[in-house]
Amino acid sequence: MSPLVFYLAHATVLGYALVGGVFLAFSDFIMRALSLTSGQGGAEAMQVINREVFRWVFMTLFLGLAAVSLVLVVHAAFWLDGALAMAIAAAGIVYLLGCFAVTVVFNVPMNEALAGMDPTQDATRSYWTGTYLPRWTFWNTVRTIACGLAATLLLFGLTALSRAQPT
Repeated sequence: MSPLVFYLAHATVLGYALVGGVFLAFSDFIMRALSLTSGQGGAEAMQVINREVFRWVFMTLFLGLAAVSLVLVVHAAFWLDGALAMAIAAAGIVYLLGCFAVTVVFNVPMNEALAGMDPTQDATRSYWTGTYLPRWTFWNTVRTIACGLAATLLLFGLTALSRAQPT
């Protein structure tokens, strides 16, 4: 593994863990806290959160990790072999499918639907409690698990690589 990819992979473990930590906070207590507010308050707060998430730190990590994951998959496929290649490629694939794709296919459409709603309307409260909270939180938990699994797989792959290097 080239030194650049080696150090990039180490930083990626941290990135996977950081993004997964954000998702964990939402699945563990933020969504539960928002569900305890009035339907209007929780929906309105989530609308604001969904607008603020586009600030550069989180989005740079989230989108950057998708690109780096693709680099890791390609690198593992062409320049590594055996269990090491499988672990590193699997880490990238897990992030791409379990975090990035889940976000695009499930969470973002729900966020966009909520963004267009008036929090004071009964239809919004109904969507918030009956659809958004349970489904969004479920898919967010999938993203949390995917990030943790991707970090674990990549860490195992890098550990195996380090052990395989002559001293």
